[in-house]
Amino acid sequence: MANTAPAASRAESGDPSFAELIAARPHLSLHALDGLVVEEVPLARIAAVAGTPAWVYSAGTLRRRARSLRAALAGAGLSASVHYAVKANTNLAVLRVLAGEGLGADVVSEGGLRAARAAGIPASAIVFSGVGKTEREMRLALAEDILQINAESAEEIEALSALAAGMGRVARVALRVNPDVDAGTHAKITTGRSENKFGVAIADAPGLYARMAALPGIEPVGVAVHIGSQITSGMAPYRAAYTRLAELVRALRAAGLPVLRVDCGGGLGIPYRDEPAPLPEALAGAIKATLGDLGLPVMLEPGRWIAGPAGVLLASVVMQKQGAERRFLVLDAAMNDLIRPAMYEAWHGILPVSPVAAVAPQGPADVVGPVCETGDTFARGRALPMLQPGELVAFLDAGAYGAVMSSTYNMRPLAAEVLVDGARFAVVRDRQDVAALLAGQRLPHWLAEGAP
Repeated sequence: MANTAPAASRAESGDPSFAELIAARPHLSLHALDGLVVEEVPLARIAAVAGTPAWVYSAGTLRRRARSLRAALAGAGLSASVHYAVKANTNLAVLRVLAGEGLGADVVSEGGLRAARAAGIPASAIVFSGVGKTEREMRLALAEDILQINAESAEEIEALSALAAGMGRVARVALRVNPDVDAGTHAKITTGRSENKFGVAIADAPGLYARMAALPGIEPVGVAVHIGSQITSGMAPYRAAYTRLAELVRALRAAGLPVLRVDCGGGLGIPYRDEPAPLPEALAGAIKATLGDLGLPVMLEPGRWIAGPAGVLLASVVMQKQGAERRFLVLDAAMNDLIRPAMYEAWHGILPVSPVAAVAPQGPADVVGPVCETGDTFARGRALPMLQPGELVAFLDAGAYGAVMSSTYNMRPLAAEVLVDGARFAVVRDRQDVAALLAGQRLPHWLAEGAP
């Protein structure tokens, strides 16, 4: 379907116009009759089948971005593997699409590991990261014989050694170091500064790596780093971190210690609004410039960059409420569905789905949900047309850290999830019902026997 979005000028707020938002997202188009379309499927048709709120994912976008990243790494002459950060979007259909593109997985929990395996990702392509792995999780990783465990502390290394030796297994372990690099991202998603909980101080790494080599049940395979999420400040933070990583690898080799690969982490940001965001070719170039002369294979763990642009959150208008000073657009989606605006002050594009509304006059509106919190606000003063109850809107770039961060706050069931693939679509997670919210709860016998 042709992209027929009107060539509207920017709103007075400086936000991108509807046309500009659509033009920057190849999987979206505005059809004169069907309205906003994902790949070849009108969002109105999905809403009629799945209801709202609903998450909608574009399989074509997932494939395109996975291929783009792998091509950038190959183009830089790197021997590289890509392990999708499952925490960004854990839907099995999403994982299966990425498994089909040859991506491995980076997991941080038992659930993530089991989801990756259920989606067809082989254990030999799975990395287990995270600062607080439980004994149960470490046992599972050892039993599955996954590719690599990223250890983040001396305590974890000792515990893993004891478990592996007791199980008659060998854990392939990379030591995650904290390079004390400020990635210039939101304080809540930075991970590479000395004050953060992640990794070990890079000064302590040589001693710990040598200790790993001496422990039973441990095979040291390399070093790992991750400096944060949604990095849009350019390649300088990556270059700084990778330069320190390269120095560490040289020191380990000089001490006669084996280093088989380097885990470069993830964090590459995406443009939610119209901010500049680095391309994968830039990241590949930074890796090549800092780590290329080591002659080692590298690993990347993207999450948001792959899945974020592939998803939208589809919502319906409950009402327009005219307050004393502001117009409120009240939706059936809420902060329990998409918490990023409340938690991170994040900006998401919001588009009307109707082709008529897309070209209608606009005025400022606060876009809010029905949850009993003032923080249940998606946008303030956003330029939007008048929308009637039942009309649809779509939140853009909601494929990462959207559904996975949903909750049932205010006893609101989890939304449905839908995968679009060309002209096909399917509900890939059913909408939760209220009965499911109550399932598993029970009254103690002294309350169940009669009235209080």
